[in-house]
Amino acid sequence: MGAELTTKKGTISISNAVLAKLAGYAATQCYGVVGMCAKNGKDGVAKILKKENVDKGIRVKTIDNVLEIALYIVVEYGLNIASVGETIRNSVKYSVEKATGLTVASVKVFVENVRVETQE
Repeated sequence: MGAELTTKKGTISISNAVLAKLAGYAATQCYGVVGMCAKNGKDGVAKILKKENVDKGIRVKTIDNVLEIALYIVVEYGLNIASVGETIRNSVKYSVEKATGLTVASVKVFVENVRVETQE
């Protein structure tokens, strides 16, 4: 499932995987985001995804060409999580709408883990 844009010259289909990658790249550019996260179903362990798998930590739902995006992230310890989340929501909404011309109804940010740098 995905979204479709209809123009005078034809129809453009955009898959949810592409929409997820757009959202993931926008989110990972935000200050404080360590990476996207995928949860292992068996033990509930959250793993940080590599850049090429950024779309695995994102769920995109398309209803009548209106998008609902859920991002599962890891943030850096010591930052204000609410501020990081707000920055991500704004950045993802703007980037996806600008790139696709579609409407983003909601961007939900789920913080799955916090990365703590250890000083050795």
